[in-house]
Amino acid sequence: MKTNRISVLSQDEIELIHNHTLDLLESIGVRVDSPEAKKLLQENGADIDEKSDYVKFPESLVKEQLNRVPDSFTLWGSDGTYKFEINTRNVNFATVGTPIKIYDPEHKQGIRKTILSDNVSQIRIVDSLKNIRCSHVDVWPNDVPYLETHYHTIRAWAMNSSKPYGLGCYGRIASQDMMNLTFIIVGSEEELIKKPRLIGFFNPTSPLMMTKILLNGLFIFAKYKQPTIIAPAASAGSTAPVTLAGLLVQSNMEVLSSIVLTELINPGAPVFYSTMNCPMDPPTGNVAWGSIETGLITAGAAQLARYYNIPSRGPGAVTESKCFDIQNGFERFMTLSFAANAGINYITCAGTYESSLAESLELLVIDDELIDIVNRGRDGINVDEETLAIEQIKRVALEGKNYLMLKHTAKNTRKEIFVPKLMDRDRRGIWKRNGSKDIIVRAREKVNKILETQKGPGISNDVDNKLKDYFKEITSRTMDFFRKAEGLDKEGDVKGISGLEG
Repeated sequence: MKTNRISVLSQDEIELIHNHTLDLLESIGVRVDSPEAKKLLQENGADIDEKSDYVKFPESLVKEQLNRVPDSFTLWGSDGTYKFEINTRNVNFATVGTPIKIYDPEHKQGIRKTILSDNVSQIRIVDSLKNIRCSHVDVWPNDVPYLETHYHTIRAWAMNSSKPYGLGCYGRIASQDMMNLTFIIVGSEEELIKKPRLIGFFNPTSPLMMTKILLNGLFIFAKYKQPTIIAPAASAGSTAPVTLAGLLVQSNMEVLSSIVLTELINPGAPVFYSTMNCPMDPPTGNVAWGSIETGLITAGAAQLARYYNIPSRGPGAVTESKCFDIQNGFERFMTLSFAANAGINYITCAGTYESSLAESLELLVIDDELIDIVNRGRDGINVDEETLAIEQIKRVALEGKNYLMLKHTAKNTRKEIFVPKLMDRDRRGIWKRNGSKDIIVRAREKVNKILETQKGPGISNDVDNKLKDYFKEITSRTMDFFRKAEGLDKEGDVKGISGLEG
């Protein structure tokens, strides 16, 4: 039988969290830093406190909008040849985040700032992997101006990958650019809406705030029905209650209020009920994504998402380790296994380490194999007349046979036993004759082989010329234009948005 899902909440506990969430949304609410969003919410029955910017959500409004969220949707690749379904039952894997550093053994420090060519390599690696279904702007191109980043990464995606792509909802202007660029790539606006290619990231700021820049982008992603990950990233003890149950209540408030707004913008717009929540590390105050509590929080979020019948997203393969040591290995496998066995429908963060601030192409291909192992574990043990092997046991006992001699063994070995490609199981002598390679060296060899042979779908000269023409409009904009267009006129509006501070 297949293994059972990990559950950390009883049904009564889920309903307790749900009921307190509704009470707090109606009595306290969530701060919404956007006149456009507040107006839409008010028109649909929300109560606005103009002094505090907090919006109170009536229970009836929350329940009505939750009923509009689809429980499944399909994601498509750039050229339409690749697709997969997201639903509340399956488990999928992807990358995520915006690492600003990348492992480089040739660099004197072993790590350096990421550049656009690293972003391209990461896209190409993901395109070749079996289990990792989607890449995102995972490798931040530090050599590209902030206001141009989305152009360069989308063009690189279209040229080099047949899988879907994810980007942040960083503003109305950039998000509309993302749509317009993808219209050019896929042929039309109608094609993009019919077959979504992009995943948006909308991050409520904990505690209990939706920021203007991301709200501006959310309106665009919802308008074109590109699936959006609603992803609080609270730290228990600093930006959320230190108790995990309290964190789940606050996070549930942030997710549900964001989903309500998304469905008001465009009923039926697909979303992920997401978590990137973790505990604070008490001695340092830093995030502790690689902790066992992250696994517990992720499992709780999976259960809440199923309660609302909404596809879920959560982290896996996350670690605070700064090197490729045993801490890196056990934290990434622990969080990956926890998320998969809890039933998270879209598990992200493959290939990252150091609190997802650093990327490693070697870890990316290792994670693809770890996913194979986790999936084998989830398959459990198949028990039937064939697998019970009663006749084979008798033959070995009565006829002096060896199991290696039996057809049953040859027939079932590959079905029953997962054989890794990167992990070493040879005896020491053979391992030494083969170069005494550790798993990072073997992974680097696989990375190099992929980069030597992988070929993306490419784009036509006509599409490339149209993209380049559009790029002229992007490069003509100034930072002042961007600020004014996004309504970033208050101190703190751009806090935390890379490239816009100061």
